[in-house]
Amino acid sequence: MKKTASFTCNACGATHNKWSGRCDACGAWNTITEDAGLSTGPAGKSLGTRRGRAVPLSDLATEETPPPRARSGIEELDRVLGGGLVPASAILVGGDPGIGKSTLLLQAAARFAGAGLKTLYVSGEEASAQVRMRARRLGLAQAPVKLAAETNLRDILTTLEAERPGLVIIDSIQTMWADNVESAPGSVAQVRAAAHELTTFAKRRGVSVVMVGHVTKDGQIAGPRVVEHMVDTVLYFEGERGHQFRILRAVKNRFGPADEIGVFEMTGAGLAEVTNPSALFLGERGEPTPGSVVFAGIEGTRPVLVEFQALVAPSPLSQPRRSVVGWDSGRLAMILAVLEARCGIPFAGLDVYLNVAGGMKISEPAADLAVAAALLSAREDAPLPAETVIFGEISLSGALRPVSQTENRLKEARKLGFTRAIAPAGDKAASVGGLALMPAATLAGLVGEIFGAG
Repeated sequence: MKKTASFTCNACGATHNKWSGRCDACGAWNTITEDAGLSTGPAGKSLGTRRGRAVPLSDLATEETPPPRARSGIEELDRVLGGGLVPASAILVGGDPGIGKSTLLLQAAARFAGAGLKTLYVSGEEASAQVRMRARRLGLAQAPVKLAAETNLRDILTTLEAERPGLVIIDSIQTMWADNVESAPGSVAQVRAAAHELTTFAKRRGVSVVMVGHVTKDGQIAGPRVVEHMVDTVLYFEGERGHQFRILRAVKNRFGPADEIGVFEMTGAGLAEVTNPSALFLGERGEPTPGSVVFAGIEGTRPVLVEFQALVAPSPLSQPRRSVVGWDSGRLAMILAVLEARCGIPFAGLDVYLNVAGGMKISEPAADLAVAAALLSAREDAPLPAETVIFGEISLSGALRPVSQTENRLKEARKLGFTRAIAPAGDKAASVGGLALMPAATLAGLVGEIFGAG
């Protein structure tokens, strides 16, 4: 038997057959380290002569009892988790520095512990005294949460074996150090090894493990993407520092719907859950103004109404600016091109600014029509009729395409007092009492009817 050497870049996770000073994938210098070799036979394929055990098989018709869930009592968190915490699950929580990840998880730990679930909070970034200080500020000093400040993974796993908790929170995975891996804490090899050991422990002992992950400057969780594949659930905690709103979004969930969101408000006493996010996002909206449009969207399984704000102004630059906050800049460029090519409305020589109020981030294509209406309203300096919501997808031909869950969008709009909705003509939705639905087949026809142009 012989050993095969493998070399991994600690910056990007790329693997190499031999050591070199510079990584070919990311260009970083002196980041390549050797991994432990794997034993292979002469042809590189043999696993030896020892036979493995037979794996038990079952058919698709086998019925199993769904796993019991532990509920925290924080409804927004339980919603994002799919109805509560599943035993033996591994959860990764990412977010920008200072956004409130540790605050949220400390509040959740206190709730779970208060409900009878033995909970351990392991901090690798702060001393125990600092965590206790935060707990006192949040009014959680008497919560029955066990606390430890440690980064040695072997010592942490030994403690967990002895304590047998129901929930473990690791803050954060980038600070964990496995002594059998020859690289610094936070490197790709260390993060991968620590995540693998903690996930394996969760499955073997039936313990729920929540790991906090740092994010890079482009918003992705730092470290190898394989960590996101290891865990059962990946949550992102989002928000703008200038706003008090925070969004907990599930981007992967094996036990519930993905893209589900929970909305929180940052207060002096910690994070408070928001039961009606639509009313909160529209709370500061006054009289109709040019460029302001209310979009009826769907986030996960819940309808959410948010305000798009657009500003169009003459540009002194040879290349006009296109600034977007909370939406996809590439999709904005597409909407501008469709408006010019299919509706004859140019935006050349004009700066365009687009913002989603409240720090919300919208990704669904159903926002196309709301964005187009906001841009036209700002360009023509003409506000849209009051109490109107808009949604629909725009194709490159200028046609409007129907979107999903139209009825839920309309019911949410009616609940908040809106009386008129503009949607694609192809939407097959049941009528909602008190709400007038204005169907539109093409963008050009809608432009002519609302703004008197086309």
